[in-house]
Amino acid sequence: MPEQPRKRVSWDEYFMNIAREVSTRSTCDRKHVGAVVVRDKIILATGYNGSIRGLPHCDEVGHLMEEGHCVRTVHAEANAIVQAAKSGVRIDAAGIYVTASPCWNCFRLIANSGLKRIVFGEFYRDPKIFEMSQALGLELVDLSKK
Repeated sequence: MPEQPRKRVSWDEYFMNIAREVSTRSTCDRKHVGAVVVRDKIILATGYNGSIRGLPHCDEVGHLMEEGHCVRTVHAEANAIVQAAKSGVRIDAAGIYVTASPCWNCFRLIANSGLKRIVFGEFYRDPKIFEMSQALGLELVDLSKK
């Protein structure tokens, strides 16, 4: 009997799996989030939520809470965009894979950075992103519904 061909994961699943692995580097235990910036099936940058470079992390000194949010943490999406900028990598017209949907601040960074596609693994917090992504022509893909 011939062997059944192996089913390969889709590109969206592949890059989301990598984003989940990136999230294991997160240092804020309130939410472990990973982000991967991709263009033409090539990874351009990654990011995870953690403190400002050179400062202590939440898992070392605790959270710095303001209005119910930890402000010690730089979000995964912001860190991925900053990593690309520091490395001189153009991300215009690329996409970003994030384990949780972006907060409003990160959504604004994504939109202004020229990224054209956001793929997320779970809805996190801000429903504004759905309406605004439509207005901007920014593709928003919810993998939790697939």
